[in-house]
Amino acid sequence: MLPAMPTPHISAAPGDFADVVIMPGDPLRARYISQRFLENAREVTSVRNMLGYTGTFQGRTLSVMGHGMGIPSLSIYATELIQHYGAKVLMRVGSCGAIREDVKLREVIVAVGASTDSQVNRLRLKGQDFAAVADFALARQAVEAAEKRGRAVRVGSVFTSDLFYAPGGEKYEQHERMGMLAVEMEVAGLYGVAAEFNARALALLTVSDHIRTGEHLSPADRQTTFDEMIELALDVAVRQ
Repeated sequence: MLPAMPTPHISAAPGDFADVVIMPGDPLRARYISQRFLENAREVTSVRNMLGYTGTFQGRTLSVMGHGMGIPSLSIYATELIQHYGAKVLMRVGSCGAIREDVKLREVIVAVGASTDSQVNRLRLKGQDFAAVADFALARQAVEAAEKRGRAVRVGSVFTSDLFYAPGGEKYEQHERMGMLAVEMEVAGLYGVAAEFNARALALLTVSDHIRTGEHLSPADRQTTFDEMIELALDVAVRQ
């Protein structure tokens, strides 16, 4: 690990970040999480308006940091958090679009693996395929936390796409046949960064849209359902 100091993308000082960081894509959601769930939260970085906060939850120091959209953006922040600020556990909390018809709006997915059309992990592994998988202990703890709260979660693989507006929808039929639950834009990159730098990672995803039916959550539903996902992430975070 390099000495902690401001990086090109993070302006925090040494010791500003906890070793466990919860990462939503939207920096304003990072602010919301810090204000809604953390005690004594303080802003530690705001470069390019990508906001990061540190506070406590149930006495445990935790950080929340936005990661932006797509693998390149997430990879920058995840790498700098691990390499420069000593992060050991990164947990993405975000939205996804369901692929399978039996996956419903508002469901929370524990993403234990991610396929992708991105080349980033092949670059990491010199042209070879990389199995982008979550840390098992974190995934198990997320399922246990959901059971304790009486909430059902889906456990399975997702597809990480480089394109939000992807041409054609036929690829989703193949994804569904191979058991993928949903599509999003960052998980495979997160698991690749974690593997490269010996960190632990997990992604929890709320189904906000359905690729097949065109259904989507209202803003009010998003807020309520995302809170449930964030609570699960915090349950896991305090156990680290």
